[in-house]
Amino acid sequence: MTKTLTRAIIIAGCALSLSACEGAKEQLGLTRQAPDEFAVVKRAPLEMPPDYTVRPPRPGAPRPQEIAVTDEARNAVLGETARSTQASGAEAALLQQTGGVYADPSIRGVVDAEATISDKEDKPVATRLLGLGSGKTEAQIVNPAAEAERIRTNAEAGKPVTDGETPSIKDK
Repeated sequence: MTKTLTRAIIIAGCALSLSACEGAKEQLGLTRQAPDEFAVVKRAPLEMPPDYTVRPPRPGAPRPQEIAVTDEARNAVLGETARSTQASGAEAALLQQTGGVYADPSIRGVVDAEATISDKEDKPVATRLLGLGSGKTEAQIVNPAAEAERIRTNAEAGKPVTDGETPSIKDK
């Protein structure tokens, strides 16, 4: 009796110690397998066809209303929408009439390359775009005592405050 009790205690102890082990739990089937959230694909809702003479779908064929997983990923990451490479009849006619069929396919690269070229000099926007300004001007430090005297003199003479030169401290 003691032998069987000892064996039962040893087996129970091994089972308890193995139940704490993650690998043993998986081997015994005690863990739950959660679905991979990146492998789940959203399906488009079912729709009733406007024409009831439509043939039933072939088993295993892709649904026509669903976007391919790669196109959906491209749209999510880059913000692009999936476009077909062939233009419809109206699009082809419009491109033909406007000359769009002769457009350079590498124009985006040309525009990006031109946008990266910048002036060697760091010029203000008004100078670069409109040609305003003659270059750099030195900042002047106003002499407060002389400026107060100039304003007082202008006020006594009835002249506007802006009349006369603003006195500045010259750097030596």
